[in-house]
Amino acid sequence: MVVLPLGGGVTGSTAGFGPVSAGSSPAPPARNQERQSLSLHVVILAAGQGKRMMSDLPKVAHRAAGRSLVEWVLAATAPVGPDSTVVVVGHGAESVEPMLPATVRTAVQAEQLGTGHATQVALDVLDLEDDDVVVVLYGDMPLLTTDLVGNLSDFDTDFSARMVTASLEDPTGYGRVIRDSGGAVIGVVEERDCTDEQRRIHEVNAGVYAFRAGSLVAALAEVSNDNQQGEYYLTDVVGIL
Repeated sequence: MVVLPLGGGVTGSTAGFGPVSAGSSPAPPARNQERQSLSLHVVILAAGQGKRMMSDLPKVAHRAAGRSLVEWVLAATAPVGPDSTVVVVGHGAESVEPMLPATVRTAVQAEQLGTGHATQVALDVLDLEDDDVVVVLYGDMPLLTTDLVGNLSDFDTDFSARMVTASLEDPTGYGRVIRDSGGAVIGVVEERDCTDEQRRIHEVNAGVYAFRAGSLVAALAEVSNDNQQGEYYLTDVVGIL
């Protein structure tokens, strides 16, 4: 996986989005002095049922190597030092909430209307400044690392967002990353909404983002549910920004 700006490809050439950043240190990068006054918030989307698990237990509540999936995600994000962490719960909330530490806030997505809607539910319980950073990711990512989250969230106030992508030999099931002729990322298309040409793309969305709060709020207001699922996709924010 690589950390890259939404608008600038690997060159970082578009002014609206952050520069490429990568790192291998197990410790998160220090937040520089310019950004110390800004707040960092983590939003973990954990409201889905996880039908492919073929279980009544919510997907994020399943255990791997002694921890639930959502606990692994919380363990990866905590060392970055977020000012607040919100876990969005929905299906099986009564099973997920007892796994969460007291320092974590919850937001309830009563109707599962999509990842964009779930993100908005989380933002509604946060006190945000426009320049704050909001990291959004999924609660079923036990291999997530602190290093990745720290690098992703540490970007200049001039930029609106960053995301993580991966190049897979078989991208089946994943949203495809769409680039223009200059290599700039201009959108993400979920697989069931892809054209035949888009399905041949091997670069996929990993579902890990960092947004400038004001830009995220504004973009979510423009997201519609005009798609095959009839849901509000967080991925549509990429094209809007």
